[in-house]
Amino acid sequence: MNSTTTLHLPEHLAERVVILTDAPPRARGEFVLYWAHHALRAHENPALEAAATLALELGKPLVVYQGLGGRHRYNADRHHRFILEAACDFAAELESIGLHLLFHLPADPAQPGPLSGLLARSSVAVSELYPAPPFPDWYRSHAAAHPDLPLLLLDSSCNLPMTLSPGRPNRAFQFRKTNDVEMRRRVAAGWPAPPEWPKPFRGDAGFEPADLDQPLAEAIAGCHIDHSIPPVTGTAGGSRAGYERWKAFLETGLVHYHRRRNDAALPQAVSRISAYLHYGCVSPFRIAREAVEHGGEGAAKFLDELLTWRELSHHFCFHSDVLESFDALPDWAVESLTRHQADPRPERFDWEQLLRGVTGEPLWDLAQRSLLRRGELHNNVRMSWGKALLNWAPRPQRALKLMIDLNHRLALDGNDPNSYGGLLWCLGQFDRPFPPGPVFGSVRRRSLPKHAARLDMNHYAHQVSVPAGERKLRVAVIGAGLAGLTAARILQDQGHDVIVVDKARGPGGRMSTRRDGNLRFDHGAQYFTARDPRFLRHVVAWQERGLVEEWEARIGIIEGSELSATRADTRRFVAIPGMSAICAALADDLHDCRLNWTAAAVNRDDQGWRIESKDGQSLKAEALVVTLPPDQAQAMLPGYLPGNLSLKVGMMPCWAVMAVLDQPLLARWDAAFINDGPLSWVARQASKPGRPGAEAWVLHANPDWSLEQFENDPAVVSQEMLAAAALLPGSNSFVVEQSVMHRWRYALAREPLLAGALWYPQDALVVAGDWCNGSRVEGAFLSGAAAAGRLLGSRLAGNAH
Repeated sequence: MNSTTTLHLPEHLAERVVILTDAPPRARGEFVLYWAHHALRAHENPALEAAATLALELGKPLVVYQGLGGRHRYNADRHHRFILEAACDFAAELESIGLHLLFHLPADPAQPGPLSGLLARSSVAVSELYPAPPFPDWYRSHAAAHPDLPLLLLDSSCNLPMTLSPGRPNRAFQFRKTNDVEMRRRVAAGWPAPPEWPKPFRGDAGFEPADLDQPLAEAIAGCHIDHSIPPVTGTAGGSRAGYERWKAFLETGLVHYHRRRNDAALPQAVSRISAYLHYGCVSPFRIAREAVEHGGEGAAKFLDELLTWRELSHHFCFHSDVLESFDALPDWAVESLTRHQADPRPERFDWEQLLRGVTGEPLWDLAQRSLLRRGELHNNVRMSWGKALLNWAPRPQRALKLMIDLNHRLALDGNDPNSYGGLLWCLGQFDRPFPPGPVFGSVRRRSLPKHAARLDMNHYAHQVSVPAGERKLRVAVIGAGLAGLTAARILQDQGHDVIVVDKARGPGGRMSTRRDGNLRFDHGAQYFTARDPRFLRHVVAWQERGLVEEWEARIGIIEGSELSATRADTRRFVAIPGMSAICAALADDLHDCRLNWTAAAVNRDDQGWRIESKDGQSLKAEALVVTLPPDQAQAMLPGYLPGNLSLKVGMMPCWAVMAVLDQPLLARWDAAFINDGPLSWVARQASKPGRPGAEAWVLHANPDWSLEQFENDPAVVSQEMLAAAALLPGSNSFVVEQSVMHRWRYALAREPLLAGALWYPQDALVVAGDWCNGSRVEGAFLSGAAAAGRLLGSRLAGNAH
């Protein structure tokens, strides 16, 4: 450890150090800080042991801190659950050596976390050297914010420290040849145990640490993360589960590894411990030692994968400035892929189609199903899976981004240096040029049909098609609006049996579209915005598919006699050819969506839910999702919901006029928000993409006026609204050629909740809707995802804690 500080570490730790901030220990510091994130174990942990050594040397107590702030771009229920389970084991192991874990779990990722405050109070800070994004940037930002604090990073992931390699390795055979003898010497030497541990810090941490004994499903549901990706029941986080899986493989699978490792259809062909290595729940030193002790051809091949290919990727990432662009690839691959980037692609799929695994290519879709439901992908299949995206993305750079997104978002071992190594291999990294061909150029090709022919596809399909939670649920969803359909499709994609019912003739709810001849009126939701990235990525996919377009309208604000423009930076989207198209597409994806089906009675007994229709039909379900307005939900579920729910939310009505005029209502504007009088909104339908050019206009009354006029004659209400429109500043003297009215009884929540969804576990009941999550289209989508997340994270789906 080259440094001007007075810090001292034993050689086996010092050789693993990168000194990010070279400064003397702060005399005023209250403690030594260990920031844990990818070495979630108290045994054979170089970073923890370095922090402990320095605490003893300085006579300071030790703080062990771990945060799960939700700011990582792939935070979802799946990763949160695994990390929290790992933290429980980590905390228990720390307690056994007299230390404590301070864990931070905020609901809102936008809130500042306590790490900066802890760094400000530290004498020395230590963390793990983890070379995958976003951690290098996070390290640098903390170092810049605390330039007088010694900040040390220790490699806790590799048998051969990343700090010892002279530069970026590019071929496995060279890495193996150079390092094999030293690697095996280190494995044989073992990892020395620390002689003693320091005292824990017992003062005020400056924040309230999370209670890791609380029900994890509840804690996760309260976090503003992606709730559409559920935990993996069969892969619990933590050291205990990791070593149990390793022990089972060591006893039954390792002996055959050299023969079976490439067959994804064999359940015990590979160790499936990559997620535990990724988060550092298991020690790579111990895994290597025990494989050596086992011996045999299987162990030899496993050690080559562990010590050559895995550590090659770590060393490569450590010496790479970028990992998510073509700058990470060898020059020959960049040149070849660039030369062929304009080659015709046989098919194109958007991100959502890929996420859901609905390409129609059997092996690829099954591989994606494995990611979606099991959070893992067999390494040999991953190679074919990744290379297929070159054929389906508009350009190779986009293929790389899709690989990274889908793998890291869904795989429990995603965002790992080993992941980057495998994904970049699909585009030529660690490989050599091959005879050139279309699209791939000189990058090695892989045929999905040929790969499928080498597998027992029926067996593989059986393995990866087990429902999330390992037990198929039968779920009824009442309401075919965006919230209900979103929940239903997520549940179905995770392998569950879902039935959606709605009394309307078509799906959509307040996103419905009224048709009159060739005219289409969006008489409910007029457009939507996408501010939340959890929703925006779906909107972008819908754009690629042609389901959604941006509405670049001239929109004004009318207040009294004043008329001004809205902000130009607001992006508004509409569905094509009407707002109901999004819900129609979601409904088309479902196996069982029953329209014109009015739920008249809902009852629950020991067998589950029974829903009776108005015309005498019935259906049964274990769990029920209700996405009705709160007033209707309460009326349907007396005794199940709190009696003040509808009063608390306060749903307000809206009168809507759909009119065909002889000329534009407004001379200069396509639409306007109105802040005075009975109207709140007017919009020219033809200004929206995909609509006919007639002067079809929608007028909305404001909620308070609509409530006052709620029981009035629709014809009278229509006349008053059209008369008010004629008096708007900038309006033309129009003639109404035809008009029709619609009264939305539950249009807008006066006090929308921010709960995501309401979960009643004792009844297996979820209540959701836009009113649960902010009262917009985006809120409806996120509420539906939250509803699915509550079920998928529950004991019903095998995820109890």
